Amino acid sequence: MNNILTPREKEIFSLLIENYTTKEIASKLKISEKTVRNHISNVMQKLGVNGRASAVVELIKLKELFI
Repeated sequence: MNNILTPREKEIFSLLIENYTTKEIASKLKISEKTVRNHISNVMQKLGVNGRASAVVELIKLKELFI
């Protein structure tokens, strides 16, 4: 299950673990807040988890994110 995230999804989750808000991520990446939320929802669906924190934990376990 390597490389389950798109580059944009990785970018968004990397910013989430740096404690950026959805609004700050949207501003930083010059996309809408809705697009940020859609990316987060897509990742949670791919992983079969509920919640951003659970997604981050799973991504770290899968070595998709490095902290």
